[in-house]
Amino acid sequence: MRDILDQIIKWWDAGESFGLATVVRTFSSAPREPGAALAVSTGGEVVGSVSGGCVEGAVYELSGEVTATGQPVLQRYGVSDDTAFSVGLTCGGIIDIFVEPVSRESYPELGEIAEAVRAGEPVAVATVIEGPGKIGARRVIWPAESEPDASEPDASEPVRGVAIATGTLGSGDRLDQAVDDDARGMLAQGLTGVRHYGADGERRMDELSVFVQSFAPPPRMLVFGAIDFAAAVARIGKFLGYRVTVCDARPVFATTARFPDADEVITDWPHRYLSGVTTDERTVICVLTHDPKFDVPVLEVALRAPAAYIGAMGSRRTHEDRLDRLREAGMSEPELARLRSPVGLDLGARTPEETAVAIAAELIQLRWGGSGQPLTSTAGRIHHA
Repeated sequence: MRDILDQIIKWWDAGESFGLATVVRTFSSAPREPGAALAVSTGGEVVGSVSGGCVEGAVYELSGEVTATGQPVLQRYGVSDDTAFSVGLTCGGIIDIFVEPVSRESYPELGEIAEAVRAGEPVAVATVIEGPGKIGARRVIWPAESEPDASEPDASEPVRGVAIATGTLGSGDRLDQAVDDDARGMLAQGLTGVRHYGADGERRMDELSVFVQSFAPPPRMLVFGAIDFAAAVARIGKFLGYRVTVCDARPVFATTARFPDADEVITDWPHRYLSGVTTDERTVICVLTHDPKFDVPVLEVALRAPAAYIGAMGSRRTHEDRLDRLREAGMSEPELARLRSPVGLDLGARTPEETAVAIAAELIQLRWGGSGQPLTSTAGRIHHA
C-alpha cells in the first residue's frame, strides 16, 4: 500500500469511498509480494497493482462490488482455478487478495498511518481476513520502545514511541495482545504476512487468519566515496527503495548538487560518520573510494557492525591489498568473510551506471537467494521464497 498511499489519501481526505485490494498471501511463482495493493475509486480510477497485470481486471470488478456492498472479501486466484485462467493468471502462481471498502468512516486510522509512513515512523496494521471473527476488523500497532512515566500528569495520553495499539480484532484482549506481540516482532524485521490464532490468541492454523502489514522505515544504503560511481549507486539505491546517504571527507566533492538522488550528503571522514550511526540487518554499505586511507578505517567499523551487505569497489589487486591491511589492523577471517569485494555480480560492467546495476543485482540476489545465472539456464521456480 505504501506505493499508492499518496493517491488514496487524497480520496480519503476528500471523503470519497474506494475499494482497496491487497495481496495477503502468495504461493509458487506469484508476481507480487504480500502488501502489494490496488485501489479503485467510485469514479473508476485505478492506482497500483496486485499482479503485474494478470488479474487486475477481475480485481477491478470485485473492488467495485465490495465498495457498493460494504462487505470485505478474501479472493484466491490460482492456476488450478478456472477463473484464474480467464483473468490471465497462467504463470503457475496462486495469490490471495483481500478486498475491503475504505472511507473516512470505515478506516479512520488511515490518515495517521499515512503521516507515520511519510515521517519514516514504523507502524503495523493487523486485519482479520478469514475465520470466525469479524472479517475486516482492524488494529493499528505502534512499536514498543518505552513505557509511559506514571509520574507525568499526561501519562495516560498516547505518546508516539510508547507501546500503543488502537482498535480491536473482536475476540478479546488475549487475541489483541498476541497479535500486538507478533506484529511488533514483524515490524522490527520489516516483515508482512498472515498469522493464525485461536479465539484467545493461541497460535492455531484452523481458526482466525490475521494479515499483518508492516510499514517499517525504508532500509538504509550508506555510500562512501563521492565519485561518479557513487552517484549512479545512489540513484539505483533510491529506485530500489533505500534511504540513501552519501558520505565523503572532501567538501568539494560531497555536495547535494552532485548527488541529487541521495536523501542526505554528509561531509565527514567515513569511519567517523559510520561509528556514529546505527545500522541493522537491512543496512547496505557500499565503499567506493578504493583509497586505503578511506577504505580500511571505514571497513574496520563496517565489518563489526550489523549489516545486510558490505561491498567494496576495486580491482582484485586492490582487494588483496585491502585484505592484508585489514588483517594488519586486527580483523579476523570471519569478519573479512562478510566483505563482498570486488563489489557486484559479474555482468562485465564498465560504466558507473552498469556498475550500479551489477551492485543492485547482487543485492537482489542475496536478498532472495537467486543463483545469479540466466533464467534460461536454470530450472524450477522463478520467484524464490
